[in-house]
Amino acid sequence: MTEGFEKVPSRQRRRFPGISSRAYEHPADRSALVALRKLSGFDTVFKTLSGLLPERSLRLLFLSDSVRVSDAQFAHLNDMLRDACYILDLEKVPPLYVTQNPRPNAMCIGLDEPIIVLTTGLVELLDEEEMRAVVGHEVGHALSGHAVYRTVLLFLTNLAVKVSWIPLGSVAIYAIVTALREWFRKSELSADRAGLLVGQDIQASMRGLMKLAGGNHLHEMNVDAFLAQAEEYEHSGDLRDSVLKIMNVLPRSHPFTTVRAAELKKWAASRDFQRIMDGHYPKRDEDKDASVSDSFRASAAHYANDIKSSKDPLMKLVTDLAGGAGDLGGKVRDKFTGGGRGTAAGDRAEDTEGSEGSGTDGSGESGDGRRQ
Repeated sequence: MTEGFEKVPSRQRRRFPGISSRAYEHPADRSALVALRKLSGFDTVFKTLSGLLPERSLRLLFLSDSVRVSDAQFAHLNDMLRDACYILDLEKVPPLYVTQNPRPNAMCIGLDEPIIVLTTGLVELLDEEEMRAVVGHEVGHALSGHAVYRTVLLFLTNLAVKVSWIPLGSVAIYAIVTALREWFRKSELSADRAGLLVGQDIQASMRGLMKLAGGNHLHEMNVDAFLAQAEEYEHSGDLRDSVLKIMNVLPRSHPFTTVRAAELKKWAASRDFQRIMDGHYPKRDEDKDASVSDSFRASAAHYANDIKSSKDPLMKLVTDLAGGAGDLGGKVRDKFTGGGRGTAAGDRAEDTEGSEGSGTDGSGESGDGRRQ
């Protein structure tokens, strides 16, 4: 496919003319963005920043202090970029830069036009097929229009640090940053799907995520064991662990890598993915006619199904309460203490028996159930 590049696969990969980002966007991505836009003061801040952000300065920074990918520099990455844009039918190829940074990372930013940046740490870590998925991931961000909000998040995060010394000066900014981060994490799930559509090699996508978690030691890692970690993380522990999971993820810009791998693996096995590969997907020229209410319903159905099928203790508690389960105080107490230890036999045992069906008590299924 790319002349002179030895490790490009000889297999033919499918192209998706006119594909809409709706085809691969995770329902949580869409619903989080809707919630973000409803956040009090967000529209005002966003419109103001759109006129103030030094985008030209940002572009000049990368132009002056990074390597711009072209036929003359990092030619294999340039071929991958053009190929990814061809597969997802993105007409204008975004500028791509490689910047010196040992930390593996990639980003797609910009207000008027997106630019893609890869760190040297990432370029050195991944093989060609793993990198192809990453480049497709970033092109997916560009096609979805994510670059604008990611740029605002980058600016606001830096601003929040600068004004943190002012009493209450950063409270409003942090509220918006927290909401942006929540959407940012969900947008990564969408872009992972775009990367799979470009690379069309689920094993390469899995390997790339494992390397982000454990470095360049594939001979020491196993995909099935890695995915098993995600399953254990999703449902193990008691209600205290559920709260700790939320606290751990709040400051992060990306979802945890095991969770990303599990989500992508599940989507790769879904009917939705197969329909796209068969050429049946929403088109960009139909976006203006797309029903917003249908998108809301799809997102709501996705969340409802996730909560219903989840074995996470907090989600099971939500399900129990929504179903009208009695003894609210007792159930919360059991989930925080591990379920009835050191209590009298009588009605305490009755409560424990009544809650066993939910599979959430800390002394029962901890570490054994499976979410996906």
